Amino acid sequence: MQKELKAERLLSLDALRGFDMFLIIGGGEMIRAFCSGHVNSFTEAIAKQANHTAWEGFTFWDIIMPLFMFIVGTAMPFSFAKRISLGHGKTKLFTHVVIRVAILWVLGMMVQGGLLKYDMSQLQIYSNTLQAIAAGYLISSILILNFSIIVQVMATAGLLISFWMIMRFVPFADQAAGVLEPTNNIARYVEQVCAGRFFYDASNYTWFLSSITFGATVMLGVFAGFLLKSNKLGMYKKFLMLVCTGIGLTAGGLIWSIWFSIIKLIWTSSFVLYSGGLCYFLLAAFYLVIDIWGFKKWAFGFVVIGANAIAAYMMAELFDFRLIGNIFVAGLERFVGPWFGFVQSAAAFVVLWMILLWMYRKKTFIKI
Repeated sequence: MQKELKAERLLSLDALRGFDMFLIIGGGEMIRAFCSGHVNSFTEAIAKQANHTAWEGFTFWDIIMPLFMFIVGTAMPFSFAKRISLGHGKTKLFTHVVIRVAILWVLGMMVQGGLLKYDMSQLQIYSNTLQAIAAGYLISSILILNFSIIVQVMATAGLLISFWMIMRFVPFADQAAGVLEPTNNIARYVEQVCAGRFFYDASNYTWFLSSITFGATVMLGVFAGFLLKSNKLGMYKKFLMLVCTGIGLTAGGLIWSIWFSIIKLIWTSSFVLYSGGLCYFLLAAFYLVIDIWGFKKWAFGFVVIGANAIAAYMMAELFDFRLIGNIFVAGLERFVGPWFGFVQSAAAFVVLWMILLWMYRKKTFIKI
């Protein structure tokens, strides 16, 4: 636990992190509940965007996980530079990295891996977003601590190309190379053969081989962090470079998808580029409005969440705040009818946000 935020940090990054976490810890549920309260073609279209794509393609909801990972990468150049300025050598830095990876891994197992069931038959070793972040963070840390930016860019391209080559050209079992079906692809096959149920995910996510491209997603954030940290560029030039990079990445992802589909569940290389481009657009927008134009007050609600993102995520996953929210809104059901789901989810979110606000006011920030 840390009692004070570091003095120099991008408020836009905290706000963007908070925006992403808002969608995870309550925003998405409120959107879906609102849409179910009044069904028409407009709300059906919104509800579709508030749910993941079944296999190929992309919806707004598919940006949440890559944005979480991207923001972790964006913060890395700042956090590493701060530790180096405090006299931390490479060994101490990497020790911190390993400890952080281990903590994220355990937290992921608590949330989605069945660790708290205390039943080995239900335990899953690798099945959660926090563990994907840990894998990407580890890969990115190795690159940052050992290689120049040019080599980091080349290595990131190598990660994307390597994953594509494995998925496209390596046959498996009795299947020809290049099969990309929800339950029938080489990434899924590797997990079933090597780890069995310990990596099994009923939602058809893959994790082990996909760690290659998790690393690439975090690295795209790292490059954004290097850009924002630079003292050689003005703020508007940084904004324009973020936008141009976003255009290049989304275009590259769409072009690559002609041969290698955009599929979130296996984190394809085209998905990394396309989602990475959208992350650059979002970062550029928040950076422009908050850090360049100075419009900050509107983002306070997001900053409160973003400053304690891990705590917010863990609380939302481990506790049902509807039980507390219902104390205040359960009696409204007969008045609001089909809108009660929205009222209930909004009340649960407010309870969690008030806890985060209390932590923010007390300058208590849980970091790992």
